[in-house]
Amino acid sequence: MTTVAHAQVGQLSDEDVAQLDAWWRADNYLTIGQIYLQDNPLLRRPLEPGDIKPRLLGHWGTSPGLSFIYAHVSRLIRMTGQQAIYLAGPGHGGPALVAAGYLEGTYSEIYPAVSQDEAGLLRLFRQFSSPGGIPSHVSVTTPGSIHEGGELGYVLVHAFGSVMDNPDLISVAVVGDGEAETGPLEGSWKGISFLNPSRDGAVLPILHLNGAKIAGPTVLARKDPAEVRSLLEGHGYEVLEVEGDDVPGMHHRFAATLAEAWGRIRAIQHSAREGTWDGTRPRWPLIVLRTPKGWTGPDQVDGIQVTGTWRSHQVPLSGVKDNPEHLALLEQWLRSYRPEELFDADGAPVELVRALNPAGDLRMSASPHANGGLLTRDLDIPDFRKYAVEVATPGVGRAESTRRLGELLRDVYAANPETFRLFCPDETNSNRLGAVFEVSDRAFAERVLPGDVAISRDGRVMEVLSEHNCHGWLEGYTLTGRHGMFATYEAFAMVSASQTVQHGKWLQEAKRLDWRAKVPSLNVLLTSTAWRNDHNGFSHQGPGLIQVVLTQRGDIARVYLPPDANCLLSVANHCLRSRSYINLIVIDKQPQLQWLTMDEAIEHCARGAGIWDWAGTDDGSADPDIVLACAGDVVTMETVAAARLLRERLPQLRVRVVNVVDLMALPRPKDHPHGMSEIRFKELFTDNVDVVFAFHGYPGAIHQLVHGRPDADRFRVRGFIEEGTTTTPFDMTVRNRVSRYHLVMDAINNAKRLPRGASDLKAWCEAKLAEHERYVVEHLEDMPDVRDWILGDWAERG
Repeated sequence: MTTVAHAQVGQLSDEDVAQLDAWWRADNYLTIGQIYLQDNPLLRRPLEPGDIKPRLLGHWGTSPGLSFIYAHVSRLIRMTGQQAIYLAGPGHGGPALVAAGYLEGTYSEIYPAVSQDEAGLLRLFRQFSSPGGIPSHVSVTTPGSIHEGGELGYVLVHAFGSVMDNPDLISVAVVGDGEAETGPLEGSWKGISFLNPSRDGAVLPILHLNGAKIAGPTVLARKDPAEVRSLLEGHGYEVLEVEGDDVPGMHHRFAATLAEAWGRIRAIQHSAREGTWDGTRPRWPLIVLRTPKGWTGPDQVDGIQVTGTWRSHQVPLSGVKDNPEHLALLEQWLRSYRPEELFDADGAPVELVRALNPAGDLRMSASPHANGGLLTRDLDIPDFRKYAVEVATPGVGRAESTRRLGELLRDVYAANPETFRLFCPDETNSNRLGAVFEVSDRAFAERVLPGDVAISRDGRVMEVLSEHNCHGWLEGYTLTGRHGMFATYEAFAMVSASQTVQHGKWLQEAKRLDWRAKVPSLNVLLTSTAWRNDHNGFSHQGPGLIQVVLTQRGDIARVYLPPDANCLLSVANHCLRSRSYINLIVIDKQPQLQWLTMDEAIEHCARGAGIWDWAGTDDGSADPDIVLACAGDVVTMETVAAARLLRERLPQLRVRVVNVVDLMALPRPKDHPHGMSEIRFKELFTDNVDVVFAFHGYPGAIHQLVHGRPDADRFRVRGFIEEGTTTTPFDMTVRNRVSRYHLVMDAINNAKRLPRGASDLKAWCEAKLAEHERYVVEHLEDMPDVRDWILGDWAERG
């Protein structure tokens, strides 16, 4: 990095002003061209209705502010060598960021057809928000982007995640004042409470208050500036403010403010890295920028004020194709930027414009930090086999499965001190992952008191009681090339479920772009599950994220339901090594029966599903009378228990038990890459025997997954049906009709032949359910024969 005093960076010469202003005018021109033009890109002749796109789509209002900031940050980078990326919270300002990449030359390098000449300029305009083109957001197709900004609220969490363990990076995060009204953004200012300036980079938030959102004023823009300042200072920021619309005055004021912010960041980092920091949380700088919405656009249209109001949010001139006055006003607007000074005879940006651009990878549109797969190193993962639970006989011993995963993650932390983090909403110990605290504290930059445990400024375990923060931090962390895991209570993963969906869309689109390198996967661990949150009640009982992830494209989504610790270890090892997936792992934290040895677990997980011969009475000589299938830890226990009851009380019935650990093995291969072949599916489920399927989540998910399989209607699925309360563990299965007794009755009702005694067994199951109902009310716990149930010696492997 070049050594330059921040005061020097903040002083503009006439040449600096000329470069800044030319670049900004060029970006604004290209932004408007993308919204409006399908021909005549350089106004070689007067505009005609045929030059205008048939559909006018895009967002002007925020764009000039975004490009103004971009120009100044580019100058800062060119003068200092600072590594930086740009995150546009107002993602609808997409044309401004596309234009920035084009002016920097990156866009043409990545997309040679969008060349730096008149033909390329026309292609740039025509592709925007058009069929076969690009979206209107700062999408995955936009060079330099790790943040689309389409769904508002996540710009700061992505920015903070991007700088963790990334000491040389500054992430400039522009927060739109409409975005500032969202819950996720309101909760994400606290990111500075978790940064360590000695090893992390810095986030420079720029709150861009232009006064309006799509149809009205914004809250922060209408507040007294002193109130806004107090709010942000209360979060711990040093607030710097710039306001106006005068040029070149705004260039001078913003350059000085940006330089001051950069100098403050560098001073904080220098103090921390040279050993003079006293350990207190720094007051990181934050800029509040107030400019008119739609700055430099048409002031009035049809006698109505546009600039500075919500009317400039999208397309200020909507009738240009049919209204000659609007068409003339558009031409006047475009020519106000003096394009003849900005583009040469061939249509390429002139030297005055290009002079502002940083060199090579320092261009924000070319930064490898915004294409994190280029920087990704494989994790050093210890051999997961050494954390195995010993299983001499299936279904006898119990263990907290996630505790073994915690031990693995502890050693992953130790082996990868700069490239792995766990993100968890204040639940790391609760979810039995606390072994990580043997090698790392929780990260915390605020005051630490004598009674605090495993909390320090040097910690790297991320705990904050916000799913949005944890989820978004991990996204920013992985998109810039590092690895991690987000662990949370199952029900509350739905708080950030929309982020899961948006990240899946990002990964899906990235796979279509050769220039986007694969990034570490988004690994989500759900524990404290619906079936074992009996004590917390209905609010904590919800397996909905499985359903959400199932809606993602097959080349992105993976859902794993390991039934025990050894399967969990095998699955986690696979997920941590994978790239560009959403891996959802669901398993409870409570002591649970263990089924498979490590070798068996590895084989089982590799196949995705398998027959547990030791659990059933199917000798393989003929089709079984019924298939009992299961996916999920608690329902697996109920399925195995049901199979044992059938073996003991109806031994002539041939029962096959199938466990599914990789949910995506169930679809057809043409529907999902993990889908098992038709032959393999028939080996497990036959093609004509009824299947009673006990599932961790909502029953409809299994019906969705087996659609198109032979006689899919023969699958009778039991799962969570929104029956919950504060109750006992077994009563949760009873209420949702997935208990061992319900599964036995389902087997009797659906078996293709019934031996003598079936009706008696069904009556016995009904009596046991009635007994259970009376017992739990009287004793406040489950019946001993359920509570202490184990499979027993008959399941020893032969």
